[in-house]
Amino acid sequence: LVDRADTELEGRLPYAFDHKLGYLTACPTNLGTGMRASVMLHLPALVLTDQVNQVIKAVHKIGLAVRGLYGEGTDALGNLFQISNQHTLGERESEIILQIEKVIERVISSEQAARAKLREDNLTMLSDQVGRAYAILKYAHILSSKEALNLLSMLRLGADLDMIPNCDRSVLDILLLENQPAHLQLLAKRELSAEERDALRAEITRQRLQSIEGP
Repeated sequence: LVDRADTELEGRLPYAFDHKLGYLTACPTNLGTGMRASVMLHLPALVLTDQVNQVIKAVHKIGLAVRGLYGEGTDALGNLFQISNQHTLGERESEIILQIEKVIERVISSEQAARAKLREDNLTMLSDQVGRAYAILKYAHILSSKEALNLLSMLRLGADLDMIPNCDRSVLDILLLENQPAHLQLLAKRELSAEERDALRAEITRQRLQSIEGP
């Protein structure tokens, strides 16, 4: 669908194109197809079991990039990692997407195996982390963006592992968005200081978590 839309646009817009180099972009690393395909993954178990660096190195060797939540040069807040292609020259769009799909499937399998091992070998530690995350998020009156994301990550892991009964995961996903600085200011309809954002973030989180039982 996207390919058809892109082709339709190309028929109407004067794209910069070279028959040897493909599409010409402001950054030379995007020459060729000019396509960047990215997948956002939540990998808390790989982080908790200290395996995530091994996975990142393996992904880099294949020629893919691993970035944080906000893209290049950012940290993996909330244990969210963005995996995307690095090469756009000399490869077709379909080949790039197929390669990413294969890598993502392997990363997901590694995360699932790490989650199973955590439950089997470190259930007390895992229960403690999930319980602390729930308690802080439900009762805190000040929450920084980084703290909120990391605690929500642990709560999401607890929900995925059925440690939190009848948890509506969509509430946690909404909180991931609502807790971002720009969303908070949009809600408040004015520019907020960092302290005001932290207080509003905590208030929204407390309200949202009223519908979720404790672990």
